Amino acid sequence: MLAVALPPAAAATGQAPADTPAVAVPDFWNPRSRGERIEAPQTGRAVRFLTDDEFPPLHFAGPDGTPTGFVVELARAVCEKLAIPCTVQARRFDTLLDSLEAKQGDVVAAAIPLTAALRQKFLATRPYFRWPARFAARADRGLPVPSAAALAGRSVGVIAGSAHAAYLGTFFPKAVLRDFADLAAAEGALKRGDIDYLFADGLNLALYVGGQEAENCCALIGGDYLENRYFGEGIGLVTRQEDAALARALDDALQRVWDDGKYTELYLRFFPVSPF
Repeated sequence: MLAVALPPAAAATGQAPADTPAVAVPDFWNPRSRGERIEAPQTGRAVRFLTDDEFPPLHFAGPDGTPTGFVVELARAVCEKLAIPCTVQARRFDTLLDSLEAKQGDVVAAAIPLTAALRQKFLATRPYFRWPARFAARADRGLPVPSAAALAGRSVGVIAGSAHAAYLGTFFPKAVLRDFADLAAAEGALKRGDIDYLFADGLNLALYVGGQEAENCCALIGGDYLENRYFGEGIGLVTRQEDAALARALDDALQRVWDDGKYTELYLRFFPVSPF
C-alpha cells in the first residue's frame, strides 16, 4: 500500500501546483503487527552503525564528509526513538558484513539485500525499503500505461540478463525486448526515442528522469513491480544473531518512526522523484 504526500517543495507550504504529481511514499508496515513498546538493551556504550558513503540517495558523504542519506538519517531517527546513543561509521561497502561479524560495529545500515543466505549468518529487521521495478517512457509520446496488451509489438529496453529482462519475458511476452549492456546505454536510447519504454530498477530510473541528464525527456509510467522472486525482499537493519534483543528493538523503532511521520519526512527529503 502506498501513502501519497506532497512534493518536497510543496510540502513546506502545504500546497502543490495542479500539474505537479504527488510523491508516493511506500508503506512497508502492517498496522496489526504493532505490539508493546520494546526498549533497546542497555550496553553502557553507543550502538555503532556501519554504512557506506558512496550510494546516494540511500547513503553518501555529506558536504562535511559526515555520512548522510535516507538510510543513515533513518538509523539516526531509530536511535532517537530508542533513546540510545549511536555512532555512524562509513566503511567500504564490500566490508560491511565482515566488519559486523568481527564486532567492529553493531548494526549495518546500508543497501545490502535481504536474502536467505544473509539470514543464515545474521538477523535483520523487516524491510524499510524495497527495489521496485518501473517502466519509463518519453514524456511526449502519449504512450499507454504498460500492460501485456498495451506492450504487444512495442519496443522495451532492458539490461541483458537482468531480472527485469526475465520478468518482462514472462509477463509481457508480446513486447519486443531490446537488450542493452548497461542502464546508461538504455537511458540514452530512451531519450533519443529509439525505444518506446525502458523497464529497469525504479530507484535508478527515478534518479534519471528527475536529473539534469534526462533534460525532462522522460517520465515513469504505470505502477511499481515488487515480486520478491525477481526483485528481492528489500533492505533492513542487520545485526549479529546474538543481538536478538537489539534487532527486536530496531524493528519496533522503525514502526514508530513510520507512525509519527518521520519516515515520510525523510523520504520526501531524499526522493524528490519517488521510485514507487
